[in-house]
Amino acid sequence: MPLTSEVDAALTELTREHSGRVLAILASRFGSVDLADDAVQDALVRAHDHWPAEGIPNNPPAWLMTVARRRAIDLLRRAESADRRLLASAPELMLDEDPTTPTHLVDDTHDDPAIDEQLRLMFLCCHPAIRQDAQVALTLRLVGGLTTEEIAAAFLVPTPTLAQRISRAKAKIRDAAIPLAIPDDLDTRVDVLLSTLYLVFNEGYLSRSETSAQRLDLCLEAIRLTALLSTLLPDNPEVTGLQALMAFHLARRATRFTTDGELVLLADQDRRRWDHALITRANATLHRAMSARAPGRYQVQALIASYHTNASKSDDTIWARIVGLYEQLAQMDPSPVVALNHAAAVGVAGGPTEGLALIDGIEGLDDYHLLHTTRAELLERADRSDDARDAWRRAAELATNPAERLLIERRVG
Repeated sequence: MPLTSEVDAALTELTREHSGRVLAILASRFGSVDLADDAVQDALVRAHDHWPAEGIPNNPPAWLMTVARRRAIDLLRRAESADRRLLASAPELMLDEDPTTPTHLVDDTHDDPAIDEQLRLMFLCCHPAIRQDAQVALTLRLVGGLTTEEIAAAFLVPTPTLAQRISRAKAKIRDAAIPLAIPDDLDTRVDVLLSTLYLVFNEGYLSRSETSAQRLDLCLEAIRLTALLSTLLPDNPEVTGLQALMAFHLARRATRFTTDGELVLLADQDRRRWDHALITRANATLHRAMSARAPGRYQVQALIASYHTNASKSDDTIWARIVGLYEQLAQMDPSPVVALNHAAAVGVAGGPTEGLALIDGIEGLDDYHLLHTTRAELLERADRSDDARDAWRRAAELATNPAERLLIERRVG
């Protein structure tokens, strides 16, 4: 009998790394997202129920494909309106014996790779007939393998609200018979796709999970899908900009946590251990994006990241330019989170009083822990220790990532 920890790890990997792929393949073959989702979820439940006693299969992704496919056929047979022609044409789907997850970081060299079903599913989820606030959530749920709770945390909305959005979006796909296909009007859906990919990356880079500080598998999946998207839109500077942005962030991965799992702030990271080869590639990718002279929010964010990662030490960071870039980004994306980042940069470049004044004007982030950590940092620098302690306490109450929460609790004292 396998150890419980081994089963849990295998189930987590199956859900995060492979369930989205299996769901996409089944949705493509059977022509129904609902059917594919139900079949995959049923198969995952079966794995959860049987693997502790029966053992982990030699090839869990292939097991999931086989069980989910059989479950899909069973569901069709049980349905009174089952399409017999669909059943007759359903192929025997299997994964490769040794499936692996591609791990390309910056897509500099692609030789016309086949567009896989996951990308088709992403475009389906981002169809204009679906409400925009549900497009990203649905894609994260079906393609990214995130739970409803994790997506709700990413959106800063209650879990029931998020679950309702996903349910309505799936119903819209079913009722409107939206096809699973690469659309002709790619540009109209790129913005939502890029938002989705970056949210998946961020969930992996600093997970909101109670049990895991980071999930490299999600980062690599977001990078892989962004690389696939770049094959469809090789001249789109925002796709290229997002590739650069992800690479800049991932270049710092080895220094972001101590060996004990504690989070290390950017200013305290050992820059000698950063992946400088990846930073060089990211710089070249960003230059290629910016040469199109069509600035967008991902290019601006990548440029901000480049100022951080190209500084040989923290004191060399050119904060005045970063402030200017956040002002430009705020015009493109006037969100409260961008406003918070701008305030934090102003707090460094212009002084804590200026930064605090900007934070006091931000609305809608009262339950966002990073607003309180940023405020606490600036309050400490302004010699307002009592107010800073209150802000740290509030941040500790709101933080869910274990590494972040531990760092904040240490600051509370």
